[in-house]
Amino acid sequence: MEKFEFTSCTTEETKRLAKKLSLLLKPGDVITLAGDLGAGKTTFTKGIGAGLGVTRTINSPTFTIVKEYMGELPLYHMDVYRLENSDEDIGFEEYFNGNGITVIEWAIFIKDFLPEHRLDIDIRRKDENTRIITFFPKGEAFEKICEELVG
Repeated sequence: MEKFEFTSCTTEETKRLAKKLSLLLKPGDVITLAGDLGAGKTTFTKGIGAGLGVTRTINSPTFTIVKEYMGELPLYHMDVYRLENSDEDIGFEEYFNGNGITVIEWAIFIKDFLPEHRLDIDIRRKDENTRIITFFPKGEAFEKICEELVG
């Protein structure tokens, strides 16, 4: 499996990369985001939302698990951290097979429910402002997206 890496030096650069990614996505695509607290997962999601034309403020759905935003395509933003050690299925397939883009923070906690074809993204803090964003495409379509995005 090939991986693609991008270094972002500012929050705005991270959002621009995510916005560019959003323009390459199609309904039903699933993106997972991993990284420490404060690494930039929600910032990345804000960039995807901007690219999809979402006008509402995007924030972490920590206490609601899923937030839905309307844009040119729906954006389903999940934070499944609270589902650690749970076998609870909250209807993931409806989102994954729906007409929008699904972005999942802390996806490791629902790994058994994730679709085979998806784009896993890891965001790591290098220093106060710099982030290393690593893309792990699962499937040929996502490999092509990554090649176009950061290749």
